[in-house]
Amino acid sequence: MRSPAHRCRDIERQAGYLQPDQCVPPPPRGTADGMWFIQDGCGIVCGVITWLLVFYAEFVVLFVMLVPSKSLVYSIFNGVLFNALAFLALASHFRAMLTDPGAVQKGNATKEFIESLQLKPGQVVYKCPKCCSIKPDRAHHCSVCKRCIRKMDHHCPWVNNCVGEENQKYFVLFTMYIALISLHCLVMVVFHFLYCFEEDWTKCSTFSPPATVILLILLCFEGLLFLIFTSVMFGTQVHSICTDETVGSTEDLAQVVAMRASPHCSKRIPILVRWFCDMDSCLETTKLSHMTVHPQNMSNMFMD
Repeated sequence: MRSPAHRCRDIERQAGYLQPDQCVPPPPRGTADGMWFIQDGCGIVCGVITWLLVFYAEFVVLFVMLVPSKSLVYSIFNGVLFNALAFLALASHFRAMLTDPGAVQKGNATKEFIESLQLKPGQVVYKCPKCCSIKPDRAHHCSVCKRCIRKMDHHCPWVNNCVGEENQKYFVLFTMYIALISLHCLVMVVFHFLYCFEEDWTKCSTFSPPATVILLILLCFEGLLFLIFTSVMFGTQVHSICTDETVGSTEDLAQVVAMRASPHCSKRIPILVRWFCDMDSCLETTKLSHMTVHPQNMSNMFMD
């Protein structure tokens, strides 16, 4: 029994289904492209909550634990470390949210564009019926972004964006920095509780003892929750980078294995090294190398 995704793929492989004449040509570059921002209510709320949670942790760390500390070296060291990690986390979140994840140009499934690809008989080309675009291999349509995304991993509401080919690095850095500041918070909370148990609770914080306990417990709960969540996400993202796979492409695992076995794939630079280095030119040369044409009646491909 084939899944709906496979049945959709079979429809896309039919040459007559492409119907390139029904696609409106894409607008010229530079006229319609602006800042990438997904206008999704749930994603915007989740993004704002993310920043508020980081600011709450900043408030508790500085004014509950570090400012009342008797050790100036302890306060300066942990304050600089925490603020540096928080800044990097928010900067990575900002870049992951406002970076184009690798959206395929809308309306490029035209007769002229398909002819310009100079595809050979025996290849297959996929068309997305929702955005009328030719999809590269491992590209998936996102119902929230309303675009096909190259190497789409998933749509993350916490960054209000898809995680794809162009912004996966920022998402990985965001999860790593959040996990680090969560671990840092938990360690400081434990030390602060031990310090308050040994000293007078009225002297270990500028707030009242009940308020101090509540603020520390909430920070501890937040840190533990996000440490587990972001650590799991960071681990899965690193695994997908090392194996050159995405969550959205698991249904095409057989195609990925076949692609890796090709001589062309064996000459590529490892994906992990390519991710850490600035090798956009290498990526550009492989973006269209995964596109294919069905061998049946290529002459009918451009007919209504």
